[in-house]
Amino acid sequence: MFDGFYAVCTNLEKDTEEIIQINKMRWQIESSFRTMKSEFKTRPVYLRNDNRIEAHFLTCFLSLLILKLIKRKTKDKHTEEEILTTLKTMNVHKLRDLGYLASYTRTELTDDLHQAFGFRTDKEFISEKSMKKY
Repeated sequence: MFDGFYAVCTNLEKDTEEIIQINKMRWQIESSFRTMKSEFKTRPVYLRNDNRIEAHFLTCFLSLLILKLIKRKTKDKHTEEEILTTLKTMNVHKLRDLGYLASYTRTELTDDLHQAFGFRTDKEFISEKSMKKY
């Protein structure tokens, strides 16, 4: 009789329709936790002090928030994994006291990041003063 149906138990004081919509978005929450665990390597946590545990998870949450903002700012053209992989490889080296020089391969994603944030690190030598602005 109830084949294909399942019950949802909640303490939300919302309309049934709103609760159904919230439940349908649950996959996004699960995806975020998966990203935090795998990409940010948030686990295992070897902390015991409550303040340090809270600081650790706040840092992880803020990292996730920044990642989501970058994804949105680049018009959702790239996956979170692609963005993280690219950001990890976007090395810029300091040349003594002269400034900075990029040492990564330019891609569509790096171009999208430059476009979204209004500066380039791949085409030119970057002065110390300019890098502080970035």
